[in-house]
Amino acid sequence: MKISTYFDPALRQRMNDDMNVRKLSAKTQIGYIRAINRLCEYLHHSPTTITREELRQFQLYLVNDGATGATINGIIAGLRFLYQITLDNTHVVSKLHTIPIARNLPVVLNLDEAKRFLAAAVHPKYNAAFSVAYGAGLRVSEVVSLKVSDVDSERMALRVEQGKGGRDRYAKLSPALLEHLRNWWCFANKHGQMYREGWLFPGLDPINHMSARQLSRICVETAKQAGIDKKISMHTLRHYVPFLTMSCRATISWFYWQTSKVVTT
Repeated sequence: MKISTYFDPALRQRMNDDMNVRKLSAKTQIGYIRAINRLCEYLHHSPTTITREELRQFQLYLVNDGATGATINGIIAGLRFLYQITLDNTHVVSKLHTIPIARNLPVVLNLDEAKRFLAAAVHPKYNAAFSVAYGAGLRVSEVVSLKVSDVDSERMALRVEQGKGGRDRYAKLSPALLEHLRNWWCFANKHGQMYREGWLFPGLDPINHMSARQLSRICVETAKQAGIDKKISMHTLRHYVPFLTMSCRATISWFYWQTSKVVTT
């Protein structure tokens, strides 16, 4: 991201400090900085001297430029942080309004599609990673951040550190999913792709975990290879822990762990 010359380094540092004090995630911080940077490029002057009318015109510009409601709301969140927290100027953003976002039903993978998808993920690492997202309901950022030590085979649980909202939690681990992870662990150690106490899904350099973007890209490619026409993402996978039929004997039979009731057909 190219930083605007109108985004004063001292102001940017102060805003970064305020975000760090509040322990905002790296993704949120990048989004807020990008929002202010976009404002500076529009204004062609420092954001510290902005007027309410200029801010109104900026939001109108975003709408006319074709920005989605989610994009506009993300920018507004960054603007509110800058003016309410960093600059202590609540008045200037008091008239900003977020845009209601329509809540559409998520894409559903039926059982046959799920089997085809996992079968298309031939590499043990990706098969195991997709199985974790699908079988334990983890977000893509949580999947790639798992460490070998997070797999608790005694309590049959996955420890998720610093998940959404910075909270730690446990996800249930089924015997079938544990077997997938053990197969991947054995494969990775045999081929020198993993440190024994390192990341569960390392990148090319085992010191670092694979990126969420990389896993998301491979997810889309795998769906195409499986011949699935639906728009599939990592978020699609985690939505359906309790959705599938529990009575089948498919390769994804570990789902019975994830619901309090067994659904039969």
